[in-house]
Amino acid sequence: MAEQAIHRDIAVIDVGSNSVRLVHFRVEGRSLWPIFNEKVMAGLGRGVHDTGKLHPEGREIALRALKRFQRLLDAKGVGDRHVVATAAVRNAKDGPDFIAEVAELTGFVVRVLSGEDEARLSAMGVGAGIPDAQGLMGDLGGSSLELTTMHDGLPGRGVTTALGPQEMLDDGPMDEAVTIAAIDAQLLATGQLTGQGGAFYAVGGAWRALGQLAFARFGYPLNVVHEFALTAKRADELTRLATRLSPASLRGTPGVSSRRVSTLPYAALLLGRIMKHGGFERLVFSAFGVREGVLASGLPPALLAQDPLIAGAEAMARPNAPTPDFGRALARWLVPAFGALETAFGDVRDQILHEAATRLTDLGARQHPDHRADLARDIVLYAPFAGVSHAERVFLAAAIHYRYAGKRAVLEDDPIFHLITEEQHNLAQMLGLSLRLGAKLSGRSPALLDRYSLTVGPDVIRLEVDESVRDLYVERSVALLDQLAAAVGRTGEVVYVSGLGR
Repeated sequence: MAEQAIHRDIAVIDVGSNSVRLVHFRVEGRSLWPIFNEKVMAGLGRGVHDTGKLHPEGREIALRALKRFQRLLDAKGVGDRHVVATAAVRNAKDGPDFIAEVAELTGFVVRVLSGEDEARLSAMGVGAGIPDAQGLMGDLGGSSLELTTMHDGLPGRGVTTALGPQEMLDDGPMDEAVTIAAIDAQLLATGQLTGQGGAFYAVGGAWRALGQLAFARFGYPLNVVHEFALTAKRADELTRLATRLSPASLRGTPGVSSRRVSTLPYAALLLGRIMKHGGFERLVFSAFGVREGVLASGLPPALLAQDPLIAGAEAMARPNAPTPDFGRALARWLVPAFGALETAFGDVRDQILHEAATRLTDLGARQHPDHRADLARDIVLYAPFAGVSHAERVFLAAAIHYRYAGKRAVLEDDPIFHLITEEQHNLAQMLGLSLRLGAKLSGRSPALLDRYSLTVGPDVIRLEVDESVRDLYVERSVALLDQLAAAVGRTGEVVYVSGLGR
């Protein structure tokens, strides 16, 4: 499990075909927090296909952006900097001149990624955000599309193609039949789609914009792009919709940048062809990509092997926790109680979720008591956690809601909490009430927590209380035990014993 995080500040700058972006990460153990994120739409790659050179205006915009980023990082004292350039710079005849000018103006040493490097690093980024990724990753940029196989979150074979919109689109309207033929020729030549199935992981701003379109048009309640998943049938509906909507409709969609409108139909058409040829069962959107891959490639393998959700929960909650190590003690304390219950997501995932929930048990400690349940719940729903599906995220948020005495009716009226089943909701309620009970019994003291034991039988939840702490078990604790038991259809029972925790 995650150890106490050591902070490191690392900047990654991505000079892409469409945009130039700076992300300032705070690395806390295995947790990769983006604490500053700025993008400038430069359009370096416009016209490279025809002229062989970077777009002149885009070049000037990119240089001004990079100078700004250099000044910002100097002011912040961030010395660990990684600057990479992708398809536009590597394909342009004047790419080397641009790199030299960047070095002279900013001191940045720009690493121009080969297509294979870009494919591998994008896949490493996906693996950093979705550790169990299994299938094929596609990273769509302005000039290129990288396709990389994924096995248990690790990159396999990767290829690059010239399927970016700047390479494939002319200034006029898109001829769908001609474009499909051109897409299919390149896709099938890669050999990456043969016998795939499983999941396709979509990376890149254009495809993230499609995720936003799905939120708006399908009425999906949790607007978090990372690990937003669609069935193949639903993905087909989405891609067809995006190719049919007018520019005005696309422009009016919340979360869809006006700069994406002209290329979104092409991005949707490309995604639809990938899903068809690969026979994928699911489409999964990833907010992690090449920038996170650049960052992850420099971290020790042992660190990357840690679970990112637990690490993220630890890093988020520790500054608020009156007793920072209490969450770990609480995780151990809960093991006997939940071992006798049906799982919410399977044994392995439940263990990770319980570890994360216990780390988050004091997330609301510094919030106003009248609003802790709402604030802590919403932080969990929308925090940039990695390694957690949407249903698992909702489960965790529900548990933290109940940890702070939140009412069930509040969640039952919220469509977000319909993303979990009734059984999962009941287990989340029990988990949250268990966190609350453990904190109440012990006053957040690991030593005192060990003087209690919580177990679950077929009909009863039994709390054993050591005689040495009999006077700490008060009426409020009795009520919490009864609520906890009722959440899973049992009754509470208290037994006084000797010798616990000694």
